[in-house]
Amino acid sequence: MKLLTKEIKDNLKPLYTFENTAPENIPVVAKFFDPWGSYIWYVTEGEEDDNGDWLFFGLVDGQYKELGYFRLSELNSVRGQFGLGIERDRIFKGHMLSEVM
Repeated sequence: MKLLTKEIKDNLKPLYTFENTAPENIPVVAKFFDPWGSYIWYVTEGEEDDNGDWLFFGLVDGQYKELGYFRLSELNSVRGQFGLGIERDRIFKGHMLSEVM
C-alpha cells in the first residue's frame, strides 16, 4: 500500500508550522497504523528531504502517546506478522490533534 498520497502531500504543512499552537488548533492530515498490533501514527506536519524521504511530525500512539518525528522510510521498512507492513487509514477524514491525544 502506498502510504503517502498526492492528497496527503498537498495538505501537509512544513515542519515547525504549529510549533507554538495549541493541540485543538492543529489538524491531523494522515493516520498510519500497524494491522497486527496497536501502534498508530498521526501526521500533522512533514517535509521531503533532498534524498526523497519524508520526515513527519505528529503523535505516535503505541505503548505511550508521545509527540515526535518519524520517517516515511521507517514506516515502509516495518514488517510484522505474516509480512504485513504499515498501512494508511484510507477512510480517515482528519481530526484535530486534541481529539486523538
